[in-house]
Amino acid sequence: MRVRRVTHLALTLLVAAGLGVCVASAQKKSTPSKSPSTAHRSKSSKNSKRRERGQKTPTPDRISEIQQALAKNGSFTGKPNGKWDASTIEATRKFQEAHGLNPTGKLDAKTLQQLGLGSQTAGVAPPMPPTSSSSRQKTPSPQTARRQQ
Repeated sequence: MRVRRVTHLALTLLVAAGLGVCVASAQKKSTPSKSPSTAHRSKSSKNSKRRERGQKTPTPDRISEIQQALAKNGSFTGKPNGKWDASTIEATRKFQEAHGLNPTGKLDAKTLQQLGLGSQTAGVAPPMPPTSSSSRQKTPSPQTARRQQ
């Protein structure tokens, strides 16, 4: 009889604790608040030099370069003006269609590659990590030295 009471009490406590966790998580979802770590992250992201996600708008110089490449191909008939206007979009769409690309009229890596303005690995391989511009030279490990001999 005593074992039954202890078991019942333990189960009651477990259920109550579980409900408390559910109520606490529901309250967190309904009232969003910035934790100190989140607030710190948003402040530091303004000052950090980390790369932002998403596509950036091309500069007018870059747009002129793209327009020149489209004109060289015959897709763009206007004068390069550095503005991404309707004639540039239409020329991009025409170029994409002529080269078997998805004719969206929007810039993408494959379109830039076909224009001769993009990366040689666009759409082929994942991005490579940046190489160090340091002038320090590493001393080869004994294993690397043996392989080179």
